[in-house]
Amino acid sequence: MRRIALGLPDVGEGTSWGKPAFKINNRAFVHPSREDGAIFLPLADEDARLLIAAKPEVYFLTSHYEGWGVLLRLDAVDENELAGALEDAYAFQAEKKPLKPRRAAKRRPSA
Repeated sequence: MRRIALGLPDVGEGTSWGKPAFKINNRAFVHPSREDGAIFLPLADEDARLLIAAKPEVYFLTSHYEGWGVLLRLDAVDENELAGALEDAYAFQAEKKPLKPRRAAKRRPSA
């Protein structure tokens, strides 16, 4: 997974919700899920539903992730399927505008 993710343009490693993640435009496009042995991939609802309908042994959802993307069982996928799924999530996040860096709070001099 790491080799595939880092092979995509402008991808960096970071964290999302305290877990390791791969990011584009400062937005995670893959990270471990709350479900053991699965990763979370952000996707449009329609795309997530299509994947789940086509391959329920690979793709699934829990109520926690509804509306945000899809979960992928790592033990049920081959490298080609994984690469395609990561590329889809990458493209979904890459289309969004980059996040603006947080501005440092301006401090007033103390009296």
